[in-house]
Amino acid sequence: MPKHAHELTRKEMKGPDRFQVAASDAAHWMAQRQKQLLVVVAVLLAIALFVVAVLAYRDSGRASAGGLLYRAIDAAGGEVSSVPLPNFDRPIYKSDEEKWRAVLAAAERVRSEQGGSRAAITATLLEGDAHLALREWDKAAAAYESYLDRAPPDDSLRFGALDGLARAQEGKGDLEAAARTYERAAAIGFYQDRARLERARVLAKAGKADEARKAVESVVKDSKDPALQAEAQERLARLGGK
Repeated sequence: MPKHAHELTRKEMKGPDRFQVAASDAAHWMAQRQKQLLVVVAVLLAIALFVVAVLAYRDSGRASAGGLLYRAIDAAGGEVSSVPLPNFDRPIYKSDEEKWRAVLAAAERVRSEQGGSRAAITATLLEGDAHLALREWDKAAAAYESYLDRAPPDDSLRFGALDGLARAQEGKGDLEAAARTYERAAAIGFYQDRARLERARVLAKAGKADEARKAVESVVKDSKDPALQAEAQERLARLGGK
């Protein structure tokens, strides 16, 4: 039978097959948390997370950090099912709450045992996702803010943290704060158009149709991505734009 993530040894984690499994788990996690993003965005963020996990695992003096982070990713990559899933070697949970509580426990262990390591910082992002899924808005926002404060300014996962923070603020009903957070996210070049569209969505929800229209029009004008162009045109039509 295949080994679970917690059974992996340092030697096995160096093998290309196990790296592929880790990358697959990371991609699964990002696909779950970024459903409204383009597929390419989720894939790129997943690759970045995978690289972080590998680097953390190989970090001198922090050999166990990547292994613990992998466990947290593995927990987030599990499925909720009331029946056994054949040939499925990720965790299986009885409910969404059980799943996200398990992710929280795994992420908190990384932070408690690995202090200020890169793996611990990344685990804070997972922690934010878990709180967000559990609709614990304040705790989610605090976790995302902690990640943003501690991660490097050019961190590849920064957009994911800003997106999570905005959704936590939206969940609390603070639409103005969510719009400001998406404005911050728009400063990240690759995700600029996605951030503008999400900001427009929040502005429209807040009753600020004119501001929302301007944000969408900027995407229609500037975006080179056909899929985003089509989405922007559709939103603009709903807002009454040309």
